Amino acid sequence: MPINILMPALSPTMEKGNLAKWLKKEGDKVKSGDVIAEIETDKATMEVEAVDEGTIAKILVAEGTQDVAVNAVIAVLAADGEDVKAASSGAGADKPKPAPAAAAPAPKPAAATPAPAVASAAKAPAPAAAPAPQPAAAQSNGVRVFSSPLALRLAKDAGIELGRINGSGPHGRVVAADVEKAKSGQGLKPAAAAAGAPAGATGAIGAPAMSDQQILGLYEQGAYESVPHDSMRRTIAQRLTAATNSMPTFYLTVDCDLGKLSSAREEINAAAGKDKAGKPLYKLSVNDFVIKAMAIALQKIPEANVSWTEAAMLRHKHSDIGVAVALPFGLITPIIRQAEIKSISAISNEMKELAARAKAKKLKPSEYQGGASSVSNLGMFGIKDFTAVINPPQSSILAVGTGEERAVVRNGQIVAATIMSVTLSCDHRAIDGALGAELITAFKKLIENPVMMVV
Repeated sequence: MPINILMPALSPTMEKGNLAKWLKKEGDKVKSGDVIAEIETDKATMEVEAVDEGTIAKILVAEGTQDVAVNAVIAVLAADGEDVKAASSGAGADKPKPAPAAAAPAPKPAAATPAPAVASAAKAPAPAAAPAPQPAAAQSNGVRVFSSPLALRLAKDAGIELGRINGSGPHGRVVAADVEKAKSGQGLKPAAAAAGAPAGATGAIGAPAMSDQQILGLYEQGAYESVPHDSMRRTIAQRLTAATNSMPTFYLTVDCDLGKLSSAREEINAAAGKDKAGKPLYKLSVNDFVIKAMAIALQKIPEANVSWTEAAMLRHKHSDIGVAVALPFGLITPIIRQAEIKSISAISNEMKELAARAKAKKLKPSEYQGGASSVSNLGMFGIKDFTAVINPPQSSILAVGTGEERAVVRNGQIVAATIMSVTLSCDHRAIDGALGAELITAFKKLIENPVMMVV
């Protein structure tokens, strides 16, 4: 029997990927472990290995194809001893539709769930009888939303409120294709309308959401260039929108005196040894100290070193700190694992290496997913202070401003000091106000007394 080669899920959150390149062609023999293709996810380029032996009978998805759904059939492998032509001739029937194929493995269990509901709703039209309304939020506003079982599951997995999706099925029923459109920000109703309010009602920011057509209508054709979103930009938009909508966040700001840190940094960098090329073995930045201080602060306040889940609080044993890295095509947060036990010089060198590979899109998913907290530093741009959006499933993020000379009062005298403002964003579900205050206070003590980071 022919073996289907599926679009792999290279990370737990991956839904689609781009088939960048085939490294094997039709008729080539492969064995388990051979690299057969390169897949681009939203943030990295990964190699795909064969898991079976045989001959590639048919390639169904050409290289360069974008937005190929996870679990879609991308090629067919003829097993050893099997007729390659026969396997190839039957391959076309397995070729999936581009978008809906993401849910190909699970239609049977999902379809079986609403069967009793169909039987008990004989008076209702068949298409609208399958799923009941969106749970919780939709019911609380008295809105009944009909959808296919597959669409219901896809919307739940994507974290999209079913009531916000414009249905294209019979009687406005939401189908799988509508959910796929919603993932890219298309076909969504304004939040107020989804909650049962009149279509013209204002939302949280004082105005209803605007459709693409409404926005385009405000500008003269030819006065702008339309640049399609790449997969990274879509992922950033989806995740941060979900974080903003679902995560109650509060902010805490303190000013840190960098006097002692600046002196220590200069001394440490001056004492750094040289490699064979005559370059310093390390060159510490203020951000390296920030990462280390945040890691130790989380160890000192372990109740804040957590991630929220609906079932339980995950209390992390180590301080895995994500660090925001700006890329020409978006943003990524590579993670320094177990930062609390690493030296500042080791953190500095690891961060440089991770940032370089991030810009080349060579990070593995394990190198940018998860983590306990993050650091976002805009000080190099002269930004005094700002608030950062938490990256789920983390529960906090530290926004770091520039270190600048300010007038401060010491012993009744006005003097100049180098001050850096930092703002901690906290997920209130996991971190209460007093706990967040303890965490940022612990950070401030460490950054103002860097010797405490090495004892």
